[in-house]
Amino acid sequence: MGSDEVWFCDSTAGERFPAWTRGNAADVFPEPFSPLGLSLVIRQGMCLGLRDAYIAIGALDWDEYEDPHRPELWKSFGGYLYNPLSMTRILGARMPGASPELIDRAFFDERDEVPPYEHQDWHDSPRHADKLAASMQWAMSTTSLPDLDADRELARTLRDTRPDLGALTDSALHARARAMMPYVAQTFENAMIVSALASLGTGALGAISDEIGDPTLAIRLLAGIEVDSAAPAHALWSLGRLIRRSPELTAAFDADPGRALEILGASNDRDARDFLERFASFLHDHGSRGPNEYDLRAPSWEANPKAALAALDLMRRTDDSQAPALRAGVALAERDRAATQIRSSLAGSPDASATFEAALKSAQVFLAGRERAKTNVVRVINEARMALYEYARRLVERGVIDEVEQLFMVTEDELDELRADPWSLKETIASRWSQYRTLFDYEPVFVVNRRVPAISEMKPRAKRGQARAGAGSVLSGAAGSGGRATGRARIVLDPTDPSGLEPGDVLVAPQTDPAWVPLMVPAAAVVVNTGAQGSHAMIVSRELGIPCVVSVADATGLIVDGAIVTVDGTEGTVTVH
Repeated sequence: MGSDEVWFCDSTAGERFPAWTRGNAADVFPEPFSPLGLSLVIRQGMCLGLRDAYIAIGALDWDEYEDPHRPELWKSFGGYLYNPLSMTRILGARMPGASPELIDRAFFDERDEVPPYEHQDWHDSPRHADKLAASMQWAMSTTSLPDLDADRELARTLRDTRPDLGALTDSALHARARAMMPYVAQTFENAMIVSALASLGTGALGAISDEIGDPTLAIRLLAGIEVDSAAPAHALWSLGRLIRRSPELTAAFDADPGRALEILGASNDRDARDFLERFASFLHDHGSRGPNEYDLRAPSWEANPKAALAALDLMRRTDDSQAPALRAGVALAERDRAATQIRSSLAGSPDASATFEAALKSAQVFLAGRERAKTNVVRVINEARMALYEYARRLVERGVIDEVEQLFMVTEDELDELRADPWSLKETIASRWSQYRTLFDYEPVFVVNRRVPAISEMKPRAKRGQARAGAGSVLSGAAGSGGRATGRARIVLDPTDPSGLEPGDVLVAPQTDPAWVPLMVPAAAVVVNTGAQGSHAMIVSRELGIPCVVSVADATGLIVDGAIVTVDGTEGTVTVH
C-alpha cells in the first residue's frame, strides 16, 4: 500500500535514463496522478505512443528502451509525473544541428537545478542522425499533417457513437474504458511526433530574428495561429453573448451560475430552451476539456458542467471589444508586420529568404498541430473517463465508496477484483484516498536524478503571501506572447473557481492547460509560474493576442492578489506597482 515515505505506485529512477524533470510536466500533469489514470492511460496508452513516436522519427531503436514491451517513459515520484529528461536529451544529441542543451531550452524550464547532460558513447549514432535528418526535412517542408486530421475524425466518431453508458453493465463499462487505450496510444504517437519536431521552425525563426538584431520578432511571428484548444473559448464567447442579450438568461446567471442549468430547465422561456440546447451541444463538442485533463480522475467539463458554467459566467460579463476573433485579428496584423519587416531585411539573400519562409510555415503548421494532437488525445481519454465515472456513481450508490473520484485509487489490474468483490477493496481505497490527498500539500522537486527523494524530503507548499514582491519589483520569466498590459493581478489556483477574476484583470496562474483558456479571453494579460517554449500558455495567448509571460518562478506566491502590475510579454517581465 505504501507509507509516509513513498506513494504506493511510485517509480524507481532507472539506469539508462536516470534524470527526470517536472519541466513542461507541470502544465500537462499539474496534480498528483491517480493510480488508475497512471496504470491505464499512462502505462497502457501514452507510454506506448511516446515509445513508437521516437522510433518513427529515428531518435531511438526498440531495443534501446529498458523494457520496450512495458516502457515506463513517465515516472511517478511523490505521486507527481515527471518527463524523461535523459531520454529527450538523446533527441538533441542525435539530431543534426541540435544539442541536449537546445532541447532543454525548447522543452523544459531553464532552472539551475537541472543537471548537465552526461554523454555516453551509445548516444552517438550516425544512423539515427540520418533518420532524424529525414524527419527534419519533412518537418520543414510539409504543409499539412493529415494523420492528425484522421485522428480528429476518429476521436469525434468515438464520441458520436458512444453508447448509452447508463444502460451498460459494469463489465461493459470496464471494457469500454480499456478499449480506448489503443486509440490513446495511436493518437499520442502522432502527438509526440509533432511535438518532437515543433521546435525546428520556431528555433529557426529565433535565429533569424537574432541575426537581424530584433529578437522580439520571433515572438510576434508566432501570434494569431489558430489552434483547436482555443475553440472552446470561441464557443463560450458565443454563449456569453446569448446570455447578455437575454434578460431570462442573465437573471439565471445572476442568481447562481452553478445552478443556471437547473433554473433554466424549469423555465418555459424560448431563450432558456435555446441556451440549454446550445450548451448541450457545447458539452458534446468540447466537454472532454477540463483541468488536469490527462488524468481519468479529474472531472472534465462534461463530467462537471459547473466548471464550464463558471468560465461562462466570466465570459458573459466581458465587453464585446474583447471578442476572441477581434483580438486574434490584431495578433494576425502584428504577425504580418513582423513578417514584412523580416522579408524586407532578407530581400537581398534568396537562400535566407527561402529558409525564413520554410521556418515560418513549419512553425505555424506544427504549433497548431501540437494543439490539435492534444485535443485528439483528451477526447479519447474522456471516453474512458465517462465510462468509469458511470461505474463510480454506481459504487457510490451501493455504498462502496463515498465519492466518485475515490474509484481512481485502484489500479487497472484491480478493476476486475473490484467488480467481483467490491467490499474487499473498500478499506484499501479509503486508506489510499486519505494518503493521496496529502500529496497535494507537497511541492514536487524539480529534478530527480538517480536518487528518488522520500515524500518527507519534499518541500511543503508555501502559503500564499509568505514572501511578497514589493512595489517596484520586476519579476523575470520567458517572453510568451508579445505586447504590454497593466491591470489588477488576480491569483487563480483552480480554473473551476475563478472567483475574483474580472474582465481586464491580469490572470496569474500556477500553470495553464486548455481548461484555463476561457479565463484568458477576458484577461488583460497572463502570467504563469511554469512553462517553456511552445507551452500551452504561450500558444493560446498568441492566438488570442494577449501579453503573456511564463516561467515566472512562484508568481502566484510572490505577486499579491489585487496588486497593480504591468506585464511585458515581449521582454518577459512583470513589474509590480
